[in-house]
Amino acid sequence: MNRLPLFLFPFTLLWGQTLPLQVVNDWAKLPTGTYFGECSGVAVDKDDNVWVFNRGKSPVMKFDRTGKLLASWPDAPVKSSHGIKIDPEGNVWTVDVAGNSVKKFSRDGHMLMQIGNPSGTPGNNTSKDAFNRPTGIAFLPNGDFFVSDGYENSRVVKFNRDGEYLMQIGGTRGKAPGEFDIAHDVAVDEKGRIYVADRENYRVQIFDPTGTLVATWKNVGSPWGLSYNEKEGMLYVCDGYNNKIVKVNKEGQVVGTLGSYGKIQGRLDFVHHIAVDSTGAIYVAEIKNWRVQKFARK
Repeated sequence: MNRLPLFLFPFTLLWGQTLPLQVVNDWAKLPTGTYFGECSGVAVDKDDNVWVFNRGKSPVMKFDRTGKLLASWPDAPVKSSHGIKIDPEGNVWTVDVAGNSVKKFSRDGHMLMQIGNPSGTPGNNTSKDAFNRPTGIAFLPNGDFFVSDGYENSRVVKFNRDGEYLMQIGGTRGKAPGEFDIAHDVAVDEKGRIYVADRENYRVQIFDPTGTLVATWKNVGSPWGLSYNEKEGMLYVCDGYNNKIVKVNKEGQVVGTLGSYGKIQGRLDFVHHIAVDSTGAIYVAEIKNWRVQKFARK
């Protein structure tokens, strides 16, 4: 994690009821001697399998919904994990923040594509195929995708399904509309609107499919991870500094929250990323607690 000032972060007033979810204790069934590192990303595929991206010995791990470990990739070419998503065809995409790259894998771990300089050399805000500490990724139904790029650059880049540059949003670090101060994640809804977690500006900025700013939400704390759930028409936000999950409707109204700081199960410490399965259960990746927790409907 970068740029964590040494003072208490202001708590942004949130409204809405507590989400009707409860922790599933000891969800991840890890074999003896196996453990996560810092958990930075989590994704759910069409079969409700759960993919965990972490900074341990096996960067990519696949679980079923009950927490049974199905597969792990100890040899995945990753320097430091950040975001992970499953594309419409079931391929696994990882965002390597230290490697300045985005990689596409088949479900059985074969690398199919890499975007970014092969050496890991950073690109700048005008690069069409290189990043500087990228953070997240989100897909349109046709396979086109957006990458939030991220810690050093200040933009969101759109590519077609073949990895070819199409456009970008932003490119200037700042607080003005359309600028970013750490674009930490990205999500899209069924209308093609683009939600960007503008972490250090404590806001989510929303853009139409052409990249035009249409709304700004400043009531969700510091947004780190985003997950749009089409079934509900809701955006789930990880408020990392306040250790909360915030559920927001498309009008920007907070309809529920979950979580508080702590080390025991059901509490959160640097909640970083989130995924929602077909039942409405959520999976939450934590940096400091080195785990993914499952919260299921009561």
